[in-house]
Amino acid sequence: MNDRAGRRRARRMAIGTAVVLALAGMNGPWLYRFGSEQYHQYKIDKQEYKAENGRWEIVEFPEEYRQNTIHAALLHTGKVLLVAGSGNDQDNFDAKRYDTRVWDPVKGTVKKVPTPTDLFCTGHTQLANGNLLIAGGTKRYEKLKGDVTKAGGLMVVHNENPDEPITLPAGTRFTGKENGKTFVSKDPVLVPRAKKNFDEETGEFLGNTPGYGRTYVEAQKEGAEYQTGTQDNYTVRGLSGEDARNTYGIAEKLALDKKDFQGIDDAFEFDPVAEKYIKVDPMKEARWYPTLTTLSDGRILSVSGLDDIGQLVPGKNEIYDPGTRKWTYTDEVRQFPTYPALFLMQNDKIFYSGANAGYGPDDVGRDPGVWDVETNEFTKVPGMSDADMLETANTVLLPPAQDEKYMVIGGGGVGESRKASEKTRIVDLKADKPRFEDGPSMDKGTRYPQASILPDDTVLISGGSEDYRGRGDSDVLEARLYDTAKNELRRVADPLVGRNYHAGSILLPDGRLMFFGSDPLYGDKANTKPGEFEQRIEIYTPPYLYGENPQPELAGGPRSIEHGGSGTFTSKDAASIKKVRLIRPSASTHVTDVDQRSVALDFETDGDKLTVSMPESRNLVQAGWYMLFATTADGTPSKAQWVRVP
Repeated sequence: MNDRAGRRRARRMAIGTAVVLALAGMNGPWLYRFGSEQYHQYKIDKQEYKAENGRWEIVEFPEEYRQNTIHAALLHTGKVLLVAGSGNDQDNFDAKRYDTRVWDPVKGTVKKVPTPTDLFCTGHTQLANGNLLIAGGTKRYEKLKGDVTKAGGLMVVHNENPDEPITLPAGTRFTGKENGKTFVSKDPVLVPRAKKNFDEETGEFLGNTPGYGRTYVEAQKEGAEYQTGTQDNYTVRGLSGEDARNTYGIAEKLALDKKDFQGIDDAFEFDPVAEKYIKVDPMKEARWYPTLTTLSDGRILSVSGLDDIGQLVPGKNEIYDPGTRKWTYTDEVRQFPTYPALFLMQNDKIFYSGANAGYGPDDVGRDPGVWDVETNEFTKVPGMSDADMLETANTVLLPPAQDEKYMVIGGGGVGESRKASEKTRIVDLKADKPRFEDGPSMDKGTRYPQASILPDDTVLISGGSEDYRGRGDSDVLEARLYDTAKNELRRVADPLVGRNYHAGSILLPDGRLMFFGSDPLYGDKANTKPGEFEQRIEIYTPPYLYGENPQPELAGGPRSIEHGGSGTFTSKDAASIKKVRLIRPSASTHVTDVDQRSVALDFETDGDKLTVSMPESRNLVQAGWYMLFATTADGTPSKAQWVRVP
């Protein structure tokens, strides 16, 4: 009886073993992957691995708080402003669903903020009072050729009346004198009065120069037969008498071509304490994809962008005065592609790295150089390798900012080019004859790389894609730390999430980094499925937070330190402090973050006291809020103390 039971058990075990072996044979690759993934997770969770490579983790908001984050900025409250606007979603735009969130990375809370207009593809920078200036955004989404059903384009409206301007409302009809076709304006247009011209010597009247305004017009009906092929003069319907004689339109070809995105002139200050937008005077020009750069006196330079017609702003740059909250044109004209990387130099000039995020002619405004805004003089900086692949490149002012060395990372060809560069290029602007030299290379050509300064003077370079908008499943799931002292790149832990177009990174006050966004064109390697916007946030904890020693303490101290002044903080670890860095909070979008900079501060220690000295240069340290980090010899930073430079 027992023998028979034993034989039955043996048969069952044999059959079970055979089934397991058969299943293993069929699922061997899966079992291998499962085992490999388990081992990989085990390896990256080990303390010694994290101390060498850091660690990534994903933060998922509750569904009602998720959004397509396009822009992010660190606020002096320690919270992060996440701006989507319509989030590159035509349905959101049509429904006027515009999103903004304020995220507290310490408490983990998320707050929805009413968003006044579509701030998708706006520009932003930190202001001296702690607010964030936000200017520009989206007026209309692009329409690709084939989707355009009504012929349209730019109508230039002329006013020959020297005594008064004229305003034409949206819906104004223009009829061609030669082609007889009628087009309707989509927006109101104010046309200034004409200018009277006189001979300077004799005072003789020489005639009038018409005032002119621009508006976008569309045909009244759909169809190719309503296109025009040549320039024509247009009468303005509904006017009579002097207005009819003095006012007319001129348009080139009005066709069914692709219509680019169109910008807005709206501007706002975001108040981090009240957590709301405050409307200020609009810009002189509508802008979509503009760059805002802070000048030494706290005013803001606004450059480039697509205008309200969808054309590149023709070099008409302007300056915002936070005191009056008004804009004025600069005296000179200089044109750049959209989202140009423009940085304030210590000599009060502007450095343009050549990096940009897209739109613009491939032969205008692409050369890197130094720009004197006052005189409009532009001095090219030679030596750039892969000079035809600076679109979607990243630029970072290497720490410490006093050295005035810049790194340009990766990039690709103009437009939807498949070309991508694996290069890093470094220029020392303090050299007698500045010239770009190649730095260490990445493994792969990389568009849209993210780059963030860390308080130990390293730079984390992560993400991007080998092809335009991650095409062909080409996201680069790699990260590297750049050592500024050794001029070396070191591979660290791989990110978990691919990041390409519409992605960015922000240094947090506790020394970690946050990564947001990614907007792939396709969702598969064969480029047959539409991509999905990446709504998850990812946190990278650098190796210095996994070392043997805890973060040094830093407490007390003044909330404000003037240029040339000093401030004393308390730290029981004062004797072990080797560096003090003043880091400007980021405002990041489209691989463009011209705000971030890390300034080395002189300091003295006495017992548990750490006294820091603020540089006098307003070009080096623009007024505003900063994170102050104290770092030990092994590179471990304190948590930041917020300090305002008035």
